[in-house]
Amino acid sequence: MSETVDLQKVPAETPAAAEPATQPITFRGATFADIDLVHARLKEAIETSPFYLPEFKAYETRRLTKDHLAGLIEADPFHIFVIERSGKPAAFMMSGPEQGTLWLYWSYVFPEHRRSAVGMQAMRAFITHWDNGRFHKISTYTKAGNDAAALIMKRFGFTLTVTLEQHIFGEDYLLYERKLTKVAPGYDNGMQGGIKAKIRRRIRRLLKR
Repeated sequence: MSETVDLQKVPAETPAAAEPATQPITFRGATFADIDLVHARLKEAIETSPFYLPEFKAYETRRLTKDHLAGLIEADPFHIFVIERSGKPAAFMMSGPEQGTLWLYWSYVFPEHRRSAVGMQAMRAFITHWDNGRFHKISTYTKAGNDAAALIMKRFGFTLTVTLEQHIFGEDYLLYERKLTKVAPGYDNGMQGGIKAKIRRRIRRLLKR
């Protein structure tokens, strides 16, 4: 089980917030060239969240380094799921494989795009992409009081499985899960560790490819 997953920033749009035809929304896996932007926006997400203790924010900031993001991209570019509006990044969803489950760690719609359909379309595309036979389910945590997350979880077929009491830095967390159809044999190994892997990722980051 991951100790630091979160789904918290996707707003609940209304029909009135539909995207204009002149601003199409597209989706892709991240590249090494995206790391600086995603890392900066991830720090923004952590720092501005109203739901988490300072201890949790400090822990996540230390943990989610640029090398960590590079490791996720190396495992599968779609573990950093980039959402673009009119060809420019507008949001991202960060995930990773753990023991046969796909954990959704962070979702963040950039503030300048929140009055749009980006959040809803991103979740729909994320589920469509990852229901590809590789995982049993998607799992994620959120906090009580995060009504936007609860609404989008319900809309896209997630079930509130359990309330985990005093789970992270003494606070309660809600575990949401959505079943997928696994048909592929075996399980994803996730990120590669070790010095050689870090050096390889650092070189790729410098080359941005």
